[in-house]
Amino acid sequence: MKRDLISILDLEAEDLEQIMQDAAALKALRKEGKEHPVLAGKNLAMIFEKPSTRTRISFEVGMNDLGGHALHLNHKDMQLGRGEEVRDTARVISRYVSGVMIRAFLHSTIEEFAAHATIPVINGLSDKEHPCQLLADIFTIREYFGSTEGIRVAWVGDGNNVCNSLILASGLTGMDLRIATPEGYRPDPAVVDRGRTVGGKVAVFNSPEEAVKDAEVIFTDTWISMGDETQQAQRVKAFAGYTVDEGLLKSADPDAIVMHCLPAHRGQEITDEVLDGPQSAVWDEAENRLHVQKAVLVNLLRT
Repeated sequence: MKRDLISILDLEAEDLEQIMQDAAALKALRKEGKEHPVLAGKNLAMIFEKPSTRTRISFEVGMNDLGGHALHLNHKDMQLGRGEEVRDTARVISRYVSGVMIRAFLHSTIEEFAAHATIPVINGLSDKEHPCQLLADIFTIREYFGSTEGIRVAWVGDGNNVCNSLILASGLTGMDLRIATPEGYRPDPAVVDRGRTVGGKVAVFNSPEEAVKDAEVIFTDTWISMGDETQQAQRVKAFAGYTVDEGLLKSADPDAIVMHCLPAHRGQEITDEVLDGPQSAVWDEAENRLHVQKAVLVNLLRT
C-alpha cells in the first residue's frame, strides 16, 4: 500500500482486499469486546477545514480503540488560519505525530500537504474525492452481498466527490455502475474517463428510472454539499424528480439496498420511508466508517 490515501486509486486490488479483511476482523473484535491496541503510542492529527460528524467521531474513536490518540485541529485555530503555508505546517506536524487526516475544501490542499509531509496523509474529504467513505460503502456492499463483483449499482443525484470516488473505484470492485444526474451536475468527464481507463464499467444517464432499473444497490447523497449553500434554490429545482422514494425503488431489484453517506436532507434526495425503511443500509454504512478507517490506520501507521 502507498504511504498516503489521497485518492481511492492509491489502492491496488490487494490493498483493497487487505483493508476489507482487516476491517472485518477489527469489527468482530470490537463486537466481542476484545481490546486491540495495535497502534499504542501512535498519534493522529486531524485537520478540519469543514464541519464533521462521522469523519471526526470515527477517526477519533478508531484511534482510541487501537490504543493511540487523535488530536482535533480546527484550521482556524492553527497558524494555517493566519496564513502559514501548507508546506510549512506539513513539515512541522510531521515531527510531532504518526499520521495526518485532513478534511479540506480543496483536493490540492491535501496533495500539497502530502507532498511535503514525511508521514502518512489520509484524505478525510475534499472537493474531488472521499475515499474513506467509499471504502466504507464497499465494505457494506460486501457484507450484504458477499462481493462487489458484478453488482449493479445506481447513483442518483449530484455528480459530487463521493460519486467521483465510486467511479474511480469501479475498476477495483467490478461493480456495474450507472449514474443518473441532471444536465449541469454530471461528474467530471475526466473522472468518468479515468474510471473506464482503469477497468470500470460506467454509464451516465439523465433518467433515474433508467439508472435504477434492476439495480441491487442505490446510492444517493445531498444535493447541496458544503460550499454549495448559495445555490440551494437552483439545485433543488434542478434535482426535481431525483428523489429516492418508494416509487423509484420499484424499478430496482426487489432485494436492493439503499445507501446514503449522510447527512441526509429528508424529503429532498431521499424520503423518510426509504431512509428508515427495510431496504435502507444507511446505518450499517455509517457504522462501517469506523471499522474501515481503523483498518486504513492500521495499514498506514503500524510499523
